[in-house]
Amino acid sequence: MEEKKIEQKLIKAVRQKGGVCWKFTSPGTAGVPDRIVLMPKGHIAFVEVKAPGEKPRKLQLSRHKLLRRLGFQVYVLDALEDIDKIIKEVMSNEAS
Repeated sequence: MEEKKIEQKLIKAVRQKGGVCWKFTSPGTAGVPDRIVLMPKGHIAFVEVKAPGEKPRKLQLSRHKLLRRLGFQVYVLDALEDIDKIIKEVMSNEAS
């Protein structure tokens, strides 16, 4: 399974639950997660999408750690079967 297919399934699943899953880019800051998931009632998370079995690079892990320290949820998604679990977790956490 290609990373792109996993990413497309994530976008579709988030949309079906009433949210948006935007491509996240930050010019001048490398290593940020691929997607920002915005769900109803102010729920937000960042998702790094990888092909099955691939791991984030060292810089990406550093960015994930920073975002978590700031109070954001960050997920690494490399399997279709994890999409629903991630969405449920995002929607169940209290908005800031």
